Amino acid sequence: MADGEATPKKQGLAQAWAPGQSGNPAGRPKGSRNKLGEQFIEDLYADWQANGVETLQRVREEKPDQYLKVVASILPKDLNVNINQMDDLTDDQLVQRIRSLDSAIRPFLDAQRASDADGRTGSETAH
Repeated sequence: MADGEATPKKQGLAQAWAPGQSGNPAGRPKGSRNKLGEQFIEDLYADWQANGVETLQRVREEKPDQYLKVVASILPKDLNVNINQMDDLTDDQLVQRIRSLDSAIRPFLDAQRASDADGRTGSETAH
């Protein structure tokens, strides 16, 4: 005898349900399945609002391996990171970027050279 044929006897039924017939003709009340899920999400959100940042900090400090697992689990599986933002620049744009960076760091380099000339080391320069 197949398992499906033994089911009515296990349940104390005289015969199996007819196709399309249910043991609960009234069915599940509307929304009953979702109530638990919705309440869980609301409670989880409230707990996160109250403790989320502190919990993240504690896990990061006490269990860095678990912290990294969480971070990795929320990243997209196909993460396309373009670190080199210079690929799409023209030569003129690259030259402009270099000049801009040079003018931004020039005062720091000049100050470093002046302090080296005075006999001080670069480690004394405040940033």
